[in-house]
Amino acid sequence: MQEEVDQKTIALAVNTTKMTGRVLAKAIQMYLQHHKDKSKNPKIYHGKQTIKQLMKQNAALSNIEITDKNIRSFESVAKKYNIDYALKKDTSEQPPRYLVFFKGRDVDVINMAFKEFTQKQLKHKDKPSLRKLLSKLKEQAQKLNQKRDREKNKDRDITL
Repeated sequence: MQEEVDQKTIALAVNTTKMTGRVLAKAIQMYLQHHKDKSKNPKIYHGKQTIKQLMKQNAALSNIEITDKNIRSFESVAKKYNIDYALKKDTSEQPPRYLVFFKGRDVDVINMAFKEFTQKQLKHKDKPSLRKLLSKLKEQAQKLNQKRDREKNKDRDITL
């Protein structure tokens, strides 16, 4: 079992007309250089990510509780402000809580984002439903049509 863990296999594809030692050495050298560059510059994630990825960025984490209904709308605001965050569902309570983890240095940006988010939610609640408005207008139109007198003119005028 220890041998399986110690040994690694890599697949290297090289297009060449004739495989020589120099070509193989050059291919291995290019692979090692690529591997070295990749380890120096780890991939930095932005936006929504896992808590593990957020912790790898060596920043203190803070969290805020959010309801499950507001997650989607918060994500759009967070994307607008370019906030790195992670969502965690806490199932120990009933109903489950959702925690938004973010970097400690982003506190001011998070506060701005939450202000905009809450304003958006309040504006959305204050707007009347279009369906309700449409049904009200339909009822008014029906009342007006019932009150209207129906006149039928059967005059045939011949004009020259």
